[in-house]
Amino acid sequence: LAACTGKVQVVGHRGAMGHAPENTMASFTQGLALGADAIELDVQLSRDGALVVIHDATVDRTTSGTGLVKDLSLQELRQLDAGSWFGPQFAGERIPTLGEVLDWARGRTRLIVEIKNGPVYYPGIAERVVACLREHNMLSDAMVISFDHPVVREVKDLEPALRTGVLYVGRVADPVALAARSGADVLMPLAAYVTQDLINLAHAAGLRVSTWTVDQPEEMRRLMTLGVDGIGTNYPDRLRALL
Repeated sequence: LAACTGKVQVVGHRGAMGHAPENTMASFTQGLALGADAIELDVQLSRDGALVVIHDATVDRTTSGTGLVKDLSLQELRQLDAGSWFGPQFAGERIPTLGEVLDWARGRTRLIVEIKNGPVYYPGIAERVVACLREHNMLSDAMVISFDHPVVREVKDLEPALRTGVLYVGRVADPVALAARSGADVLMPLAAYVTQDLINLAHAAGLRVSTWTVDQPEEMRRLMTLGVDGIGTNYPDRLRALL
């Protein structure tokens, strides 16, 4: 049984966001400590074109500031407290840049970089992400994923050796065709849409299936029994405990 081999990849969603403020160095460090094989994070562009690690198009939910990420300079973003909202012990955590996280991850873990390109559109973000991965020597230890499938295609065209994944919600008529069209190596549906048929189709086509965001052990077990390749979770420790 796939469930017993431990071959499923434990992906720390925005680090270990059940335990620490998402998309911060504290969360990434915690994710690794709790057994993640790879760390997933989100990137957007600042007003001055810096790749910054934050999930929402605005800073309001996860920092002490307000406004759109794209309207703030890197220096302005740097001054925000990205930890206190989660708990006082995280006061002073900052929004990291992608480069900082790549330097931390190199030789330590694999990174899954989600390009956010909607509702705010960032022209040129694909090239910037690929250039950053190249510059920090992380092309072979990173994967780039997005809900914006043309961006995934662009990344694959820029750097064919880089692993890529397409995120989606709902049932897709032909997931193998979706992957081919997008230049994706990995299908990344929301967990509710993972079926045995999907996994069989994907594996027969040489694709992997990695899903998200799963925090309940029963659902983790269901997915492992189906033979899923990766599971994104806010609690890497819970998934690790089942392996």
